[in-house]
Amino acid sequence: MTLSEHDRLAIHELISLHGHIADDRRPEDLDQLLTDDAVYDLDDYGMGQVAGLPALRRLFREAPGEQPVGGQRRASGRRTDVGHAAPTVPGALAELTSILANGSVNIEDLQIVHSPEGGRGTVHLTVAIDAAAHAAEVLVAGGLDPIRLA
Repeated sequence: MTLSEHDRLAIHELISLHGHIADDRRPEDLDQLLTDDAVYDLDDYGMGQVAGLPALRRLFREAPGEQPVGGQRRASGRRTDVGHAAPTVPGALAELTSILANGSVNIEDLQIVHSPEGGRGTVHLTVAIDAAAHAAEVLVAGGLDPIRLA
């Protein structure tokens, strides 16, 4: 079965959103990802199965065990990655970096992961760990969405 570019993008956005909600510990936003009858199978971690949004929200709040940051904001020492979806059109990267520069956000590193079908990519921006929240705010203020990545 071949997935359309739209389906691939939707899947990637869902996975990316999960990373942000989990990394940011935002259990109140789980309904953006999961249905009311969702089940997490955590048998391999000695926690059995957790069923339903209320139970999953409790799990996210309590954060039992050692849960590393794992998704779109990967902390590494004094730096972290913030992601953004961008179309592969002239000026998209310039717009993104200009918005951050105008917001006094220093980009320490940048990586572009292209969609296999073309037309879109995910920009991974490495910033100082204490600048990540500000970088996200600047992107939102500039009309870009750092949470729902493509």
